Amino acid sequence: MPIHFGTDGWRAVIGEDFTFENVRLVAQAISDYLKENAQSPDAPIVIGFDTRFLSDRFAIAVSEVLAANDLRVILSRADCATPVVAYAVRALRAQAGIMITASHNPPRYSGIKLKNANGASASPSETARVEEKLRAVSAPKIRAYADALKAGMITRTNFFPIYFQHIQQVVNLQTIGQGQWRVVADPMYGAGRGYLRSILTAAGCEVLEIRGEMNPGFGGIHPEPIEKYLFALMAAVRDHHSDIGLATDGDADRIGAVDDAGNFIDPHFIFALTLRYLVDVRKMRGAVVKTISTTQMINLLAEKYALPLHETPVGFNHIADLMQEHDVLMGGEESGGITIRGHVPMGDGILMGLLLMEMMSHYGKGLRELCDELRAELGAFYYARRDLRTKPFSKKDLVTRLKNDAPATMAGLQVVSVNDRDGVKYLFEDSSWLLIRPSGTEPVLRVYSEARSPELVEELLTQGVALSDAMRNGS
Repeated sequence: MPIHFGTDGWRAVIGEDFTFENVRLVAQAISDYLKENAQSPDAPIVIGFDTRFLSDRFAIAVSEVLAANDLRVILSRADCATPVVAYAVRALRAQAGIMITASHNPPRYSGIKLKNANGASASPSETARVEEKLRAVSAPKIRAYADALKAGMITRTNFFPIYFQHIQQVVNLQTIGQGQWRVVADPMYGAGRGYLRSILTAAGCEVLEIRGEMNPGFGGIHPEPIEKYLFALMAAVRDHHSDIGLATDGDADRIGAVDDAGNFIDPHFIFALTLRYLVDVRKMRGAVVKTISTTQMINLLAEKYALPLHETPVGFNHIADLMQEHDVLMGGEESGGITIRGHVPMGDGILMGLLLMEMMSHYGKGLRELCDELRAELGAFYYARRDLRTKPFSKKDLVTRLKNDAPATMAGLQVVSVNDRDGVKYLFEDSSWLLIRPSGTEPVLRVYSEARSPELVEELLTQGVALSDAMRNGS
C-alpha cells in the first residue's frame, strides 16, 4: 500500500489504510530518517494526538517504535492541539514532533503530521526522505509501552503550561481582560478544547465553551471552521448575547469567527484585521506571506504600509519555509491557518483568536464594527469557492491552456495579470480575482473568486467553471 505525505502529513481512512500496522511502519521510517539526519541525536521527540477514534492508541504505537529505536519520547498526557505540540518541540529542544491528527478532515480519517526542530511542518524534501526509508522497511522495531515507560524512554507530560507561558509573551492578556468580553469558544469537538476557554477565563472574560466534550464522530460534522459547520456557534452567540464566537478546527491550527450578530467572519478578514493591528498599534514591521488563494486585502495593506509581500502556492508549508528564511511579520492562508513572528511557523487558531480579542479590547470595538471599518478603508471584498469532482484529466495541460488562452475580460472586468504559480489565477482591474486550481491529490477542480460584490463573485465562479470545462474538453 503506497503511503504518501501531502502538504501537511499523511492522512488515510481509519481501519482501511490507517491501521496500527501501517502506523508502525511509518513510525519506523521516521525513526530511520531521524537517526540518520538529526543534528541533535540525543534530543527527544515530542508526540501529541487529537480527539479522533484511537488517536491515543496510535500515539502510543508510534512511541513504542521510536523507543525501540533508542529515541526518547515525550508523549502528551491527553489530547492536545497541533500548535501546542509544535511549540513544545521548540521549548523542549526536541529534534522533531509527531502529531496524530487528520486536522479538519471528516471523522473517518486519521493522520500523522511530522514537525521539524523549529516546530514547522517537515518540508517536501524531508518527507520524501521518510517515504524513501518507508520503502525499505520490512518490519518495525517495537518496545512495549510499559517497559519503555519504566526505562524512561517514554515520558508523559502536559504541554499546556509551557504553551501558556509563551502565549503570555505574544498576546497581551491584560488588555484582553479590560474588555470584559462575553465569548463563545467552539473547538468543534477537536483537540483545541479547553484552550481558549482556559486562557480567556484567566484573562477575565466570561467564556462559554460548546462542543468541547469528547466526541470522535464530531457530532456528524467536519471539524472545519467554515460557515456551513458553524451554525451551532452562530446560534450560541445570539442566544447568550455574546460579543464574539471563536472556532478552531480538529487540531486547532485554523481559526474561524462569528461576530455579535451571529455573522460568520472568514479568515480573510481575520488575517487583514490582524495585519493592520500589528502595524498600526504594535508598530511591527516585516514581510507578509500569503497563499495564492488568500484575499487581495493583504496586497492592499502591504502596499499601504510598504511591506514586502510574498505569494505562495496553497499549503502552509510554503509559508513556513519563508518564515524560517526571512524576517516575516505574518503569514496565512484562506483556510484559516495564520501565524505571526515570535511564534511557531505554523497556523495557530488559538493564537489568532486571542489576537482578535486583544484587538477588540484595544479599539473598544466589536468584530462587526472592525470589519465595517476595514471595508470602508479598502472597499468591499466578498469570497467564495466551488469544488468540482471531475473525471481524471491532465492537470498540466489544463493549466497550460488556461494560461496561454487567457480571456481578455471576464464578467465585464479587464484581466490585468495571469499567475500560474499554483493553478491559474486571473487578476482583474479592480483587485477582483479568479483562481482555477486542480487538486494535487484527487480528481477535483477548485474554483475560487474574490470580488467587490457577492453577485460578481458568483458570476466569476460560473464563468470560471465554464472556462475550465471548455479547456478540459478541448473546445
